[in-house]
Amino acid sequence: MKEIKLVFTGSMGAGKTTAISAISEIPVINTDVRTIGEDSQRKKTTTAAMDYGELTLDDGNKLRLYGTPGQERFQYMWPILIKGALGLIILVDDANSHPLKDLELFINYFRDHINNIPTVVGITRRDLEQGPNIQEYHDYLHKEGLQLPIFSIDARQRENTILMIQALTAMVEFN
Repeated sequence: MKEIKLVFTGSMGAGKTTAISAISEIPVINTDVRTIGEDSQRKKTTTAAMDYGELTLDDGNKLRLYGTPGQERFQYMWPILIKGALGLIILVDDANSHPLKDLELFINYFRDHINNIPTVVGITRRDLEQGPNIQEYHDYLHKEGLQLPIFSIDARQRENTILMIQALTAMVEFN
């Protein structure tokens, strides 16, 4: 059996905890704290250190699922959590006021990792607001010199998160 570390990152409220909870075989370990300031109007709690879940693949390999905090005040955890990861999932809250700026923040921060490990982007909450269309996300990534798979997902739906993991798995097999 092989253990594979995957990291979910993205802005606060993008669905990292929800996506991990939707697929984890164990109760998700989280470090939620009360949200403060303006963000408390959007969400009552936020991840302070990490989320953790597990998923066993059909071949017996085990995925270790880590979720980063979304708020920049907790970004000290980002380099700790990404260390040793074999895949990265960036979630973007399309209902946020500036989703492309959120994507830019995480692309810039994790750029070295994106260049070295399979990475996919999941756009969440598309049903709530009229954010950028999927082509605008592709155009942004292209401008940044990146060609990453982009998925429009509902983080609550297990099959949506599984689809992103399958894409990561396929990318690993081709590298």
